[in-house]
Amino acid sequence: MRDKKRRLIHALLTAALVIPCLFFSIPCTVMVTVTSAVFFVFYELLFAQRRSKVIKLCDDIDRILRSDDLISFDEYKEGELGVLSAEIHKMTIRLREQNAELKNEKQFAKEALEDISHQLRTPLTSVMMILGLMRSSDLTDTERVEYLRDLYELLARMKWLIETMLSLSRIEADAVKFAKNTVSCRELIEKSVEMVSVMAELKGVEIRTKINEAPEFIGDMHYTSEAVVNLLKNAIEHTPQGGTVTVTANGSNIATEITITDTGEGIPEAELPHIFERFYRSSEYTKNGFGIGLAFAKKVISAQDGSLKASNRKPHGAVFDIHFYKTTI
Repeated sequence: MRDKKRRLIHALLTAALVIPCLFFSIPCTVMVTVTSAVFFVFYELLFAQRRSKVIKLCDDIDRILRSDDLISFDEYKEGELGVLSAEIHKMTIRLREQNAELKNEKQFAKEALEDISHQLRTPLTSVMMILGLMRSSDLTDTERVEYLRDLYELLARMKWLIETMLSLSRIEADAVKFAKNTVSCRELIEKSVEMVSVMAELKGVEIRTKINEAPEFIGDMHYTSEAVVNLLKNAIEHTPQGGTVTVTANGSNIATEITITDTGEGIPEAELPHIFERFYRSSEYTKNGFGIGLAFAKKVISAQDGSLKASNRKPHGAVFDIHFYKTTI
C-alpha cells in the first residue's frame, strides 16, 4: 500500500513537470521525462536495497531469538541501519550474557539441591534407624536416653544446615540489609564463645580469649556473631581433646582484627585456596562437615567490607584472620 502511494506521488510530480514543458519545447519535455524515469529507477533500486537490508536485519533478530549465537552485525555499518544495528548488537551481547548467567545459576541451583539432599539423606537415615531401635521393648532407660541425645544432635545439625543455607541464599540474593552499628569485639566474642561453650566442653577443648583494650568496628552484630560461631565450631571440630582454641582481638587506626587459632593438625596446603568454597569437602579436614560453615562466614564478612583469610601456624594448627578496615584500601 505504501509502495503504491509513493509511486502515485512520483507520477503526479512527473506529470506536474512534463505538462508545462509541452507548451515550451518537446526536447525539454523528453529530457524531463527521461530524468524523472532515471530518478524513479534509481530511487526504486535504493529503496529495494534498503528494504532488503531491513528484512535481513529482521531475520537476524529472529535467529537471535531462536538462540543462534553466530549472528554478526558487521555488514550494517552506515546510515540509520548502522545506528540501529549497533544498538541491537549491544542488546544481543547483554542478552547472551544474561542467558549464560541464567544457565550458570540454574546449574548451580541444581548442584546445590543435589548437595543439600545428599547432606540430609545421611542424618535422615540415621534418624530412621534410631527410631526403629527405640521401638524395642528391651531398651534400658540409659540406652533410650543415649538414643534421644543422638536424635537431638542429628536434628540440630540438619536444622543448622537448612538455616545456614537459607541465610547464605538471602545474602547472595542481596535480600539481607546488614546493620551498620558500632560493634564491640569483646561483646561479640563473649556472645559467640557462649554459643559453642557446650560443644567445646563435650569435646574437651579449652577456649581462651585475649582482647586488647576495647576494639570496635562498624557492622552487624547478629550476622557477624553467626560467622564467628561457624569459625569457632570449625576450630573445635579440628582440635583434639585437651587442645586449645584461642580468640584474640586487636584494634588500630587502620583495622580491627579478630584472630581464631587452634592446636589441631592444620589445613592441608592444597586445600587453602578452596577452604571457603561452598560444599567443598575433600580430605580428612573437610570430610566431617557440610562444607557450608566456612563459606557462610566468608560471605557474611565480605558483605560487610571485611576480609577473612585462612592459614597455618607453626608447629601446628589453623589460623583464621578477620579484618574490618576503618579506611578504604
